[in-house]
Amino acid sequence: MRNAIVSLVGPKAKLRKQVEANITEGFETLCSVLQQMADEYSEALGPDVAVRYERRASHVALFTLDADVLVFVQLTDVFNFDRDNQALKTPYVKEDAQRAAVGIVNVYNFMTDSFKYDRDEDMGYLVARIFVNAEGAFFVEGKRQRGVGVDHFGEQKVDADAWRRFAETALKYAAESDALVPPYEMLLQADMATLKGYILASKTKTAKRLGFGFKADDVR
Repeated sequence: MRNAIVSLVGPKAKLRKQVEANITEGFETLCSVLQQMADEYSEALGPDVAVRYERRASHVALFTLDADVLVFVQLTDVFNFDRDNQALKTPYVKEDAQRAAVGIVNVYNFMTDSFKYDRDEDMGYLVARIFVNAEGAFFVEGKRQRGVGVDHFGEQKVDADAWRRFAETALKYAAESDALVPPYEMLLQADMATLKGYILASKTKTAKRLGFGFKADDVR
């Protein structure tokens, strides 16, 4: 039994460490790209448009562009796909099942005022996520992230150019998605706590798609 456990855990631990190293290195590259983007966009847009890059933690980075904030989060675990996931059906993974072990970076879209007014109730939306394996191969799920979806898994290694395309595509989608007026029926009633929060700190609950369905469409 001990030999069976050792033979199972040993290779998995080695694989996990390599995936962790790749996604961590990739996230550092992403942060460097975001800093460079902040400098470029700030110069192009001028002082009247808010452009800012922030590193909030070792695995969290924020990019502010006018009314939008993209929050990039490196997940700290290594994951595999469920048996019905398309990634397992690609020739790349069928050739070697270990290639399905991946690290993940998620990107969420929030509104700038959610941070400005410390509105904990506000919602953000997952607009993209990138998967990187032990070989540095990647694919992306996300809004408008075409040409790098799961069908392209294994075709190229993640690098600074890939991180930039990933970030700018998510940023463009966020900039194109305006905040929508919520349905009248949602606002028929308001309790005193909500009213006081609105008066004192503009803390009424908001989001770009408040009251509207947000579906996982256009992600491949």
